[in-house]
Amino acid sequence: MTDRRFPKSVRLLTQADFDTVYQSDVFAADDFLVIRASRNDRGVTRLGLSVSRKVGNAVVRNRWKRLIREAFRVQRIEMPEGLDLVVRPRKGAVCELEGITRSIKRLAERVDRKLGSEAAGQSKPEQIKP
Repeated sequence: MTDRRFPKSVRLLTQADFDTVYQSDVFAADDFLVIRASRNDRGVTRLGLSVSRKVGNAVVRNRWKRLIREAFRVQRIEMPEGLDLVVRPRKGAVCELEGITRSIKRLAERVDRKLGSEAAGQSKPEQIKP
């Protein structure tokens, strides 16, 4: 049996955690979500939410948050490890669980590749072209 809970250990809780993600400046987006990401040294992927009032009233914002959490909870074991993700809905997106679930995994893999190539780029010395 796999663990599909959503404990505090997989949540971004502090402002410092969110600031670290925003400073990394790595993101990916599609029709449903925008995800910003950074690496962490915990070996577990953590989720933070940023759903502003521009999305809608409290009922709409809370629905978005519930569905994003549920999509993350279900997909968590299949996602790349060691990421901190801040997820927000795309402007004008439709709030539906099926689309969010597909989107969150695909975007997490995309930012993982970007972060991997960044790390690879930092470890290689720059070549000067003659």
